[in-house]
Amino acid sequence: MRDTDRALVQAASAVAKLRCRSASHTLASAARTAQGRVVTGVDVVHPAVDACAEVVLLGAAATQGVGELETLVTVGDRGRSLVPPCDRCRRLLADHFPALRVIVGPLEDPQVVPVTDLTALVPPVAGDPDPE
Repeated sequence: MRDTDRALVQAASAVAKLRCRSASHTLASAARTAQGRVVTGVDVVHPAVDACAEVVLLGAAATQGVGELETLVTVGDRGRSLVPPCDRCRRLLADHFPALRVIVGPLEDPQVVPVTDLTALVPPVAGDPDPE
């Protein structure tokens, strides 16, 4: 893992610590562009509808005029581990950014993998629709 990848994990962790303080926000994502710009987002949990942190991040990136994202990571609040994107987000990320790298795994031994390889490495999240 590159130093810039470690810094991205730290950025997402800082956002999670600062902004994920209630049941309404439990995950934070951070993504980096090839130029080094970092964009962040947190999930929104609500009985009517949920929005994953990755989706919120994509909206923030579009709003800020960010084009291509190079690397993305999502972390949980309260010191939880790195959290892989759900099936829907994996497909969304792969469709929009097929060259995207995603940081997954335990905090003490993270891996950087292509978003297109995630389905084989990470089991589907309960409640996600069948990706086929």
